[in-house]
Amino acid sequence: MKKALNPRDGRPAARVPVSASGSAPVAPQAVEASTRDRVARTVLENGPLTAAALAERLGLTTAAVRRHLDALLADTLIEERQPRNLGNRGRGRPARLFAMTAAGRDQFDQAYDDLAASALRFLADHGGTDAVANFARQRVADLEARYRPVVEAAPADGRTQALAEALSGDGYAASTRTVPGLGRAGAGEQLCQHNCPVAHVAEQFPQLCEAETEVFARLLGTSVQRLATIAHGDGVCTTHISHVPTSRPTTRRTSR
Repeated sequence: MKKALNPRDGRPAARVPVSASGSAPVAPQAVEASTRDRVARTVLENGPLTAAALAERLGLTTAAVRRHLDALLADTLIEERQPRNLGNRGRGRPARLFAMTAAGRDQFDQAYDDLAASALRFLADHGGTDAVANFARQRVADLEARYRPVVEAAPADGRTQALAEALSGDGYAASTRTVPGLGRAGAGEQLCQHNCPVAHVAEQFPQLCEAETEVFARLLGTSVQRLATIAHGDGVCTTHISHVPTSRPTTRRTSR
């Protein structure tokens, strides 16, 4: 089968990308953006990498990969790094390594946040707020199962600290402090989470925070009260832990 020729110069005509179904052409800009995303994602998940290593992984030419790397560098989403070991290298310039910057990681996190928020909006539209609440409880069920042995193995006066350490292991950067009576809250401890991986999504769906607070009450066997959350614009997620144990742990939120 002969290739179609470009009537202007007689060379083979450029192939027009089509969708997977073959029914409609795909805009070149969309193909370019998709390839750039693949390059960036590979750097994120496997970097630092050289352009040659990226090309091999993605099945692209090195020249094509370099073009995308230059664009990502210009947007400060990736950065160059020098190889650590140059002792065994011969003459010539060492191959450049490319790694993701903090800004690049934030962009990927935002993309995941947008996807999660869209999924929860779909769930709310089709299943109602109860469906979102059930999803939130299911999400923290694994967390509760993993934390329970750690918390129960700690002495009674060290369980909040044990919970904070378990949360820190999952990226919540948690700490505790003992506090005097705070109005209706009474004397107890404060569990402070300085980071929240789902803060952007929880801004729209507070059920995520509520389900987490319920888990804290069950794990610690006492009443808890959420005083502040990062999702609502506070600097730290703060939960008051009552020093009075109860057979029926309760949760309470401060009014806003």
